[in-house]
Amino acid sequence: MQTYIKNIFEDTGTISLFTGRFFKEIIRLPFPINEFLRQCYAIGYKSLPLVSITGFIMGLVLTIQSRPTMSKFGAESWLPSMVSLSLIREIAPVVTALICAGKIASSIGAELGSMKVTEQIDAMEVSAINPYKYLVVSRILATTIMVPLLVIFADFVGIFGGYVGYNIHGSMGAFRYFSEVIEHLEFLDVMPAVIKTFFFGFFIGLIGCYKGFNASRGTASVGIAANEAVVTASLSIFIIDMFAVQITDLFF
Repeated sequence: MQTYIKNIFEDTGTISLFTGRFFKEIIRLPFPINEFLRQCYAIGYKSLPLVSITGFIMGLVLTIQSRPTMSKFGAESWLPSMVSLSLIREIAPVVTALICAGKIASSIGAELGSMKVTEQIDAMEVSAINPYKYLVVSRILATTIMVPLLVIFADFVGIFGGYVGYNIHGSMGAFRYFSEVIEHLEFLDVMPAVIKTFFFGFFIGLIGCYKGFNASRGTASVGIAANEAVVTASLSIFIIDMFAVQITDLFF
């Protein structure tokens, strides 16, 4: 038990220093713009198919499952606004972030872990290249920017999925459906949900880079780093969401 508590404090201190170094390195020039753009492409564009399918299914299933209950209370006309609010405020941000944690955090952890094991990071240091700035800063910044964009894209696809789901057992024109969605959306429904996705993206990139960059020697550590990155990033998403909901409830 004592060893376990000691390891928690050591990990907390190490990741705090790792995070502090990120904010220190991000303001220093030169910035690896080419690597940053490459990571944005890999993290954002290549995740679009998975996010699209998931977002569409979320909207479709939520609409179909909610329709019988709404019909019992004679509130079927409220279905478009209910689905859109549920997706935008909570479901789409959390589910999309969890998908990114599974796909992106594991990929970053495995990639940097394999570079650590094969001593490529050490070779970069010998070549007078700052591996932290090139490998870590570019990836964390890319996830911080691309995850919110993926969530916004998932919101639109999910709302369209809700439209398809509504018209499976009913009939509502596209103009009326999307008018209902827009009419009941407010600024305070959208902004808090978007803001927390930046924290989701930051911690997904941070944890993936931290686990990979600090992988132990040996090929087995690559798989361990990828697994720990997914588990820790997923847990951090739920924790951030818990605090975000409390803050939103207090101030908004």
